[in-house]
Amino acid sequence: MKLLRFGPAGREKVGCIDAAGQLRDLSSAVPHLNLPGLGQAGLKRIARLKPEDFPRVKGSPRLGVPFTGISKLIGIGLNYRDHAIEAGMPIPAEPIVFMKATTCISGPQDAVVRPAGSTKLDWEVELGVVIGKTARAVSLVKALDHVAGYCVVNDVSERAFQLERGGTWDKGKGCDTFGPIGPWLVTRDEVPDPQSLALWLDVNGEKRQRGNTATMIFGVAEIVSYLSRFMTLLPGDVICTGTPPGVGMGIKPEPQFLKDGDVMTLGIAGLGEQRQAVKAQ
Repeated sequence: MKLLRFGPAGREKVGCIDAAGQLRDLSSAVPHLNLPGLGQAGLKRIARLKPEDFPRVKGSPRLGVPFTGISKLIGIGLNYRDHAIEAGMPIPAEPIVFMKATTCISGPQDAVVRPAGSTKLDWEVELGVVIGKTARAVSLVKALDHVAGYCVVNDVSERAFQLERGGTWDKGKGCDTFGPIGPWLVTRDEVPDPQSLALWLDVNGEKRQRGNTATMIFGVAEIVSYLSRFMTLLPGDVICTGTPPGVGMGIKPEPQFLKDGDVMTLGIAGLGEQRQAVKAQ
């Protein structure tokens, strides 16, 4: 099922996308799409609903983050070999883990705000893994049982903050609006193989990133199992699993970064598309 939230910020309703691609209003049956509250049992109850029994939504309303209850937004760095090479960094022997502040989370069509002092604002289309069941030290074999579904994430990054200001990467990853999520939460039953999904991103209509999750260094199951050894993963937590090559800092001969007015469009096969315009703070 393709679940979402639509409407003005702070007043979103729950909806879904039906078989014909139409937006349906599920709010009469599902007032909130809060994953910690729903859990896997709640998602199973929603899955039994028939979208055609609910009213169509007219027009093209704003889409919010598709669910609530995100306690952690976790990033995996350099998880595509070609991206590590273009970044001039070693191929990781274990997953590189960083955190994105939950205050960076925004809707899939909301503007990306360039923070004061930003000079190297960059894009990263990524597969988001949404946890559906508490995971602590889970095995590789059972890791996907703890996944509720998948979504598109743009891991917006300020490279000067990330790489030139000392310390960890986090300061270049967590600025407000640096974590667009959506448009949908696609439940796990609709994604039988998370390692066969095409990803893409364009800037101002020009091709930038093209990739496939088949080329991840560490696959989804391995990432979930690995992270669960170091932290408890809770329902609603989102893992950004890395980006394929084509980011701005890797462009030759000169890196290219986002400017005010630039528009990013990005998506993943079967998981929908995002669009964000860049504006100054």
